[in-house]
Amino acid sequence: MAVSTFAIGTGEFAMMGVLPDLARSLGVSVPVAGHVISAYALGVVVGAPLIATIGARMSRRGLLLVLQALFVVGNAASALSPGYGALLCMRFVTGLPHGAFYGVAALVMAAMADPARRGRAVGSVFVGLTVAHVVGVPLTTWGGQVLGWRAMYGVITCMGVLALALIARNVPEVAAERASSPLRELGVLRRPQVWFTLATGAIGFGGMFCVGTYMTEVLLAVTHVPGFVVPLAQSLWGVGMVAGNIAGSRLVDISPARAIVVTLAGSTLMSCLFALCAGGTVAILLVISLMGGIIALLPALQTRLMDVTPQAQVLAATLNHSAVNIANAFGAWLGGAVIAAGYGAQCVGWAGAGLSIGGLVVFAAGLLAQRMEGRRVPA
Repeated sequence: MAVSTFAIGTGEFAMMGVLPDLARSLGVSVPVAGHVISAYALGVVVGAPLIATIGARMSRRGLLLVLQALFVVGNAASALSPGYGALLCMRFVTGLPHGAFYGVAALVMAAMADPARRGRAVGSVFVGLTVAHVVGVPLTTWGGQVLGWRAMYGVITCMGVLALALIARNVPEVAAERASSPLRELGVLRRPQVWFTLATGAIGFGGMFCVGTYMTEVLLAVTHVPGFVVPLAQSLWGVGMVAGNIAGSRLVDISPARAIVVTLAGSTLMSCLFALCAGGTVAILLVISLMGGIIALLPALQTRLMDVTPQAQVLAATLNHSAVNIANAFGAWLGGAVIAAGYGAQCVGWAGAGLSIGGLVVFAAGLLAQRMEGRRVPA
């Protein structure tokens, strides 16, 4: 599972480092080339609920194999795309299995684990994603700059093939629930706690993306670091993600709700410190490494969704990743709006803190609604 999420995470973020090269090779501007990244995110948002609903009755192992195979085909086709339009379509197709794979993989790992270690089992799925930020993205970005973006997607395709073989060899058969059906999966959308949890992720996670999207801009324009410090900062962010995923998964085993509150509170604090420490190199690098730990929110939200949808978990688990990609898009937009308004690049920290607080407020409202609903149920 970790090898698969490593490949998927690398494929998702590697394009950011070679965007100028891609634009030059295809004869488009950098902003137009950026639509390739947006197409992938749109594929995630669309594909997660669609595939989860269609594949409700498939065995979990079989569904994982299909999703991983689609990832391999999409990246291979991306490497062979003859032009910009074809590449745009292929990145959309490659994004389709992303959210569903993460959601189903988390369900499989949770089913295999002891209930007391469920959070760590779910967190293990995301180990590959966090390590991708430390190793995979920097290496494939460097390779893409040297050999071209097509070679980069060729390497990612090979990673996907390896992951596909490992899933086929090692993942046990986990049958879908007998009563599972597309209509039953869609029925989870009637539950208010599902929407409260998804909204918590869509808003609260936006704080991390609001800051992370413009981290390089702040380092170069506000902190005035040399260019070679930027990859170091990206690696520190990745190290923080690895540590946050491990620590957060353990906290999830104690209480998913507590893990969500602690992570969003930490995100608020780190976002504020990002704005305040932007002028100092050592201080800002320390804050960046700690901000990576906000990734702990991912297994916490994933586990929370499992708890509030005990009978139809596939759709809810995959929608979590649609929510994260909405957070990605909205957080990046808000940070850009703050900079365009002339407030200064470091002020993305204050905007990120506002989104984290918004996520806390939504989650608190969800807990209050759950408590009131419990009081209405007769003993």
